[in-house]
Amino acid sequence: MKQLLSVGALSFALFSQALQAQAEVPFAIAIHGGAGTIAKSRFTPEQEQAYRVTLRQAVEAGHAVLAKGGQSLDAITTAINVLENSPFFNAGKGAVYTYDGQHELDASIMEGKSRQAGAVAGVKRIENPINLARLVMEKSVHVMLAAEGAEQFAQTQGVPLVDNTLFDTKERYEALLKAKEKLEKATNHTKDYQAAHQALPSEYKMGTVGAVALDQFGNIAAGTSTGGMTAKRFGRIGDAPIIGAGTFADNQSCAVSATGHGEFFIRYNVAADICARVQYQGKTIEQAGKEVIFGPMFQAGGTGGVIIIDPKGNISMPFNTSGMYRASKSNLSPTYVGIFADE
Repeated sequence: MKQLLSVGALSFALFSQALQAQAEVPFAIAIHGGAGTIAKSRFTPEQEQAYRVTLRQAVEAGHAVLAKGGQSLDAITTAINVLENSPFFNAGKGAVYTYDGQHELDASIMEGKSRQAGAVAGVKRIENPINLARLVMEKSVHVMLAAEGAEQFAQTQGVPLVDNTLFDTKERYEALLKAKEKLEKATNHTKDYQAAHQALPSEYKMGTVGAVALDQFGNIAAGTSTGGMTAKRFGRIGDAPIIGAGTFADNQSCAVSATGHGEFFIRYNVAADICARVQYQGKTIEQAGKEVIFGPMFQAGGTGGVIIIDPKGNISMPFNTSGMYRASKSNLSPTYVGIFADE
């Protein structure tokens, strides 16, 4: 009888240990809704609360996927869809206007196990660009498709095309008018479009949404989606759809989604640089992220931020601006939502 009890106790103990080990398997997600000149004085209490509610909804929707054993790719697309479908953020329905009064959307996605990636740039009739970027990754032989070609591919995959006016919002249109007024005054003065555009305040040059996640299988992924830069011209494409600049993921290091002045993030290869420092220099994601975000790029005038996750579920969200819409949640930590630099 004692031997039977001992065997039973041992079995129970082993079962309990297995359950405990399973419960401690990390899974986590972090999201951002753009960085920039985000001052508390610019918000009414109601507006601030609305932003926080949407950020919370997005991160918790993504976390729910992970909690059910879902893949990191599913978690980040779920979270990004919430942000793309909100008029508050510069992606999808809240996308800014081009100089000609339309919307051109970019997105990219990457998974860390095989480093497969997909991206779309300059699409005008895709409601959720991050979903099309994933289809490019999974259903095509390419990494990036652009403009009308990307939309033709979307149709082959059964993705409906929407009218570009779906993305119209009053606030973004007013921002376009202000930006064009500033550009036209500066152009008349300098006769130099490039210099005039560089003179625009940073708030017209930034705005992106993104997510990074770690699932229970130990795989990480990153995704980024944006409406680009207010009053952009000539089919301008920023860092968001560029693998290595705005998005990167590798199970050997980390996953990164960036937001900021895209030209600088492209030139300094921000997302890949952070992960390279982690993999080859043995730095933590916190160390690597701060070095890149506050390093030569920042000194050259590059502003913005990133969200980073590693295969252990550690999260870092550095930014060099006055604020960044952000949120995170893991099975070991509660939901965090932040907007301003001091929280």
